Amino acid sequence: MMKRTIQLFFIIIGGTLGFVYIPKLIMLLNFGKGLEWLESPYTGMVIGAVIFYFLTLWFVDSIVQVIKVFEEKIVKAPVADVLFGTLGLVIGLVVAFLIQIPLNNIPLTAISSVVPVFTIFLYLFLGYLGFQIGFKKRDELINFFPISKTRDKRKDNEDGSIKRGSSLKILDTSVIIDGRIADICQTGFLEGTLVIPRFVLEELQHIADSSDVLKRNRGRRGLDILNKIQKELAVKVEIYEGDFDEVSEVDSKLVKLALLVGGVVVTNDFNLNKVCELQGVSVLNINDLANAVKPVVLPGEEMKVQVIKDGKEQNQGVGYLDDGTMIVVEDGRTHIGKTIDVVVTSVLQTSAGRMIFAKPKVLEQAL
Repeated sequence: MMKRTIQLFFIIIGGTLGFVYIPKLIMLLNFGKGLEWLESPYTGMVIGAVIFYFLTLWFVDSIVQVIKVFEEKIVKAPVADVLFGTLGLVIGLVVAFLIQIPLNNIPLTAISSVVPVFTIFLYLFLGYLGFQIGFKKRDELINFFPISKTRDKRKDNEDGSIKRGSSLKILDTSVIIDGRIADICQTGFLEGTLVIPRFVLEELQHIADSSDVLKRNRGRRGLDILNKIQKELAVKVEIYEGDFDEVSEVDSKLVKLALLVGGVVVTNDFNLNKVCELQGVSVLNINDLANAVKPVVLPGEEMKVQVIKDGKEQNQGVGYLDDGTMIVVEDGRTHIGKTIDVVVTSVLQTSAGRMIFAKPKVLEQAL
């Protein structure tokens, strides 16, 4: 349909040009001697339409492809980007029109002959400049609309005084692959709408198609988790189709999206956690939640642990609890492969996880 419409458009242009110029061209070249019908404007219209029809067979596919690419870009772009970019474009064209008015009244012939070319350049330059300013300054321009803020505050009061967009939970790639997000959603502790950006899905797809077996399994696990959340759990899931072409890193896109919609980033990536905090973005770290609900271990407590490997320091051994917490056992190298009683000496807890330092109970009794 689009192809036929473009062809019809060019046929009309060709017919119009042929109606005006082809009779004059035939008269200028003396082709119409004895054939007065050739000098008819209607004959010229038919000839122009036929010429442009055959020309469209050569380049119409390229035009359709360009339009489709442009359409995909517009569809994927956030509404705010399109709105403020268009607004900037309109303002730029209006300014160009206002500048053009006094230029048309220039009396000097030498200068006025350049005015049409300069006017075209002016429209193109100011239109492009206005679009870029509206597109790149959209976040700052949003703050100049008090109506939207008032509406958001009214909505906040109705929902129980929550901040604008704080019910939107934006998932990153690591937390999807981790899988615990599905269990958290199932318990009902995570409320609101889960937002999964299209660029995160593309990264998951890329990982699932990797030649590396480990990466491929992690990517497929992430896709299975998303499928489970969407089909089996009573939680609202939305796919964000927009993208930020000027940003290449997925983490940076997540931060930019959170700033744009006022949402909360859900992650277990320690570095992304710090970036969000630095840029004032609300963040929920799954590791922080896991650490918060782990049983509290105090120095002096006793526990059983299986030492499975060497530690980084000399004579250290390393074991793990059932929940994955690492236990570093001093002088535990000689007990590798054994299950021993240990006494907790200290606990280190961070957003990256929890580490327990202990020493064998036998050594404690000897001291």
